[in-house]
Amino acid sequence: MPQEQYAHRSTMHTSEGPQVYKVGIYGWRKRCLYFFVLLLMILILVNLAMTIWILKVMNFTIDGMGNLRITEKGLKLEGDSEFLKPLYAKEIRSRPGNPLYFQSARNVTVNILNEKTKVLTRLVTGPQAVEAHSQKFEVKTLSGKLLFSADDNEVVVGAERLRVLGAEGTVFPKSIETPNVRADPFKELRLESPTRALVMEAPKGIEINAEAGSLKATCRTELRLESKDGEITLNSAKIKLPNLPQGSSSSAGSRQKIYELCVCPNGRLFLSQAGSSSTCQINTSVCL
Repeated sequence: MPQEQYAHRSTMHTSEGPQVYKVGIYGWRKRCLYFFVLLLMILILVNLAMTIWILKVMNFTIDGMGNLRITEKGLKLEGDSEFLKPLYAKEIRSRPGNPLYFQSARNVTVNILNEKTKVLTRLVTGPQAVEAHSQKFEVKTLSGKLLFSADDNEVVVGAERLRVLGAEGTVFPKSIETPNVRADPFKELRLESPTRALVMEAPKGIEINAEAGSLKATCRTELRLESKDGEITLNSAKIKLPNLPQGSSSSAGSRQKIYELCVCPNGRLFLSQAGSSSTCQINTSVCL
């Protein structure tokens, strides 16, 4: 550029004065910015106040929250607790000296799972029944003695005495095997089969004993006492057979009251007036 033109432009710029450019936010934009900053500060204070209030109400501490405490042995709950979803724990126990309650509006279910999350044992306590689903159910004492056991094959009662308190007694649709059947003291013992036969069998013998009362056996058709290899013993001070049939008198008009007990070949018993010798062979009409 020629020197004359540069000097002329410099003279024109100097004569007009320096120009100032303003940098920043002015006007309504500035007021909106201050308003949003003030609103943000208010929200931060409200959020902080609500956080402090929640911490205070929920009782948040270094050891836990509310009734929940974190200890070296696990979690400790003081008071009632409500679980909306399944609870998985290795051990659940109450404080020493206090009971442990499980409460539900419908039922309480306890499941035992294997490694493949398959249910092995299930205990369901519902409003109408308590159900246990497992391969075997056992009840034992503190010392480990078996009191009750049930599985698909058998039911075992390990107690020394099985007591049935029902008014109608106990019904066995099939056979029962036991070494001793007895009633409570001062109570009656009744073995009854209303529609079928009652059979008692034992390889070494059957003993029927009533120490403080009478013994009564009643049937509709016949009562059979059978011993294949031994004998039948009726041991009593008096043995009465009041309804035995009597044979015809050997002499007309005889009024003697001494009779002989006779046995027919078929096992039937009858009475025959005693004589100097046996009179059982005289009256055989009863055996027919």
